[in-house]
Amino acid sequence: MIDAILFDLDGTLFDRDLAVSEVATRQVTQFAHLIPAGRASAFVERVIALDAHGYRDKREVYATIGTEFGFDAAAVAALLASFWAEYPKCCRPQSGVTDTLAALRCRGKRLGIVTNGATAIQQAAIDALGVGPLFDAILISETEGVRKPDPVIFRRAAARLGVPAERCCFVGDHPDADVRGARRAGLQVFWKRTSYWQPSEPLPTIDAIPDLLALIP
Repeated sequence: MIDAILFDLDGTLFDRDLAVSEVATRQVTQFAHLIPAGRASAFVERVIALDAHGYRDKREVYATIGTEFGFDAAAVAALLASFWAEYPKCCRPQSGVTDTLAALRCRGKRLGIVTNGATAIQQAAIDALGVGPLFDAILISETEGVRKPDPVIFRRAAARLGVPAERCCFVGDHPDADVRGARRAGLQVFWKRTSYWQPSEPLPTIDAIPDLLALIP
């Protein structure tokens, strides 16, 4: 029996790569004096690639961009500031996410988010998605002082929901940080399939968040 569902944020509740692509596309317009039209596509592609699905520090991303595109330090700093200003505006829930969360709550399930990252940035993304009121607990690694895949953050989330770990499940896109971390904490798991990470062992898998409605009565 599953009484509570915990979710990863980036790549699970919204398409992070799509959001980063939109940010980079906006930067092409904002910084047209730096990025000639002939290099616009290359700029967007490099930002997406260097972001590594959220697993690379954005200071490193834009320092590398600066080196590759010949930008000075002031331009790199401006691009970095622009990224964080624009990023929340580009975060949108994937299809069916909001309705699925509402349906799970109607079934009496407790809901939570466990995400790595800076508190202000992740909270801004959650606010932009408009899903915050649907969750009973939101744990962000900077605030908690512990990061996935450490089992501590998963157990802490289950405790805040008031549900034993074995009656919680975790849904995430990263086979190690999300799925194996949650398993080590004693939670049930669903891996949200991605094209860019592959688990090394068979896992309970969903292709989209609405799939949970058929799996969790």
